Amino acid sequence: MNNSYDVAIIGAGISGSALFYVLTQYTNIKRVVLLEKYAQPATLSSSGNNNSQTIHAGDIETNYTFEKAKKVSRAAKLIESYALYHKLQNKSIFEYQKMAIGVGDKEVEFMKKRHEEFKEIYPDLEFFTKEVLKEIEPNVVKMADGSDRPENIVGSGMRKSFCAMDFCSVATHMIEQSCGGEHSVIFNYHVSSITRQSDGRYLIHAKGKEAVSASFVLVDAGAHSLFLAQQMGYGLDLGCLPVSGSFYFIPGDKLRGKVYTVQNPKLPFAAIHGDPDVVARGKNRLGPTALALPKLERFKSGTYLDFMKVFGFGSATTKIMWDLFSDKEIRNYILRNFVYEIPGIGKKYFWQEAKKIIPSIRVEDLTYAKGFGGIRPQVLDKNEKKLVLGEKRIKSGKGISFNMTPSPGATSCMRNALIDMLEITEYLNAQIKMDRIKTELNEESLEWLID
Repeated sequence: MNNSYDVAIIGAGISGSALFYVLTQYTNIKRVVLLEKYAQPATLSSSGNNNSQTIHAGDIETNYTFEKAKKVSRAAKLIESYALYHKLQNKSIFEYQKMAIGVGDKEVEFMKKRHEEFKEIYPDLEFFTKEVLKEIEPNVVKMADGSDRPENIVGSGMRKSFCAMDFCSVATHMIEQSCGGEHSVIFNYHVSSITRQSDGRYLIHAKGKEAVSASFVLVDAGAHSLFLAQQMGYGLDLGCLPVSGSFYFIPGDKLRGKVYTVQNPKLPFAAIHGDPDVVARGKNRLGPTALALPKLERFKSGTYLDFMKVFGFGSATTKIMWDLFSDKEIRNYILRNFVYEIPGIGKKYFWQEAKKIIPSIRVEDLTYAKGFGGIRPQVLDKNEKKLVLGEKRIKSGKGISFNMTPSPGATSCMRNALIDMLEITEYLNAQIKMDRIKTELNEESLEWLID
């Protein structure tokens, strides 16, 4: 068996699978290998159980700035174009109504202003009055007795949009399209260490497995990306705060599409939202909650010790956590989300939150989604002493890079893969097939990817 490759990708979630596809289909690189620690792709953050299954385009995510929304919108179009080109409608990508709602006079004014501003990015964005909402998403208006909720309420969104995706299904499709010839995927390959050889190539080690050699290594291993980076002396100025998210199921007739709420800008994590579930068909899902956990993989044994190594205990991380808990709104948010996880009483507290979206919902309509909910690796910058939102790249300039991609990492997987492709092809002096990119992704140029 020839275990020598041009590129090795570690991690077969949606990000690693997208890079595998991009390198094998859009470049002339001869030998690429995808290494995955589990027996199948996308079992962690990319699993349909562990994320909200949303293509985050920035139109209904009210915590996105105008500039971030522009970037995310274009990134979202890439994964949508991939799915539509490969005819994955109703298999991996799904069309629904979607909206963000503002409840109460303050949020209504915010939504009106935001809608007008963001129309520049999203020309198809529609403003929904209370009367329109009663027609298209009646349960966000209707009270238990059939009357209208007393608060003012409006929405901003689209009546039809490819906004939901089973990212696990897409990752599997990308791998199936990419394997063959000199390109391969190796499952059950739990990387333990990476060492740089005297010739500049890298040797990737896994317990009980033959080592793999590569000229370039890209680590797309979620929270473990920082773990592997720090083993090699990179990213020592960073820490990782793993934040888990749980969900509740409600009957599928409660919502017709995705309903998001206004995000408190002081809070680092998303407000709860309602989504038609594309894995548990016939159900809607409410969530996520947000709870820090001292492990890097939820619903998997172990990884507590790995967390201890990457959290970065010390004065810097202590200050970050102190700053978070010192803010009353953030502290109350953290404590409230802790209560949501307590059996027996958690559901009753979450019910109060859920009524903002569906005022007529009953506590018995809520069922804790056992086994659903993943972990987002939030990055801690120990130099700046603050929580870093969004993705983080660690580039060595020596043929190895590490990606940490919390939400909206799945949405941005093709954009991130193309950025990685530019770095890798430059390093290996390889060629890019722009004609394929234009045909499949509808992109004329990649200059917009270069910061």
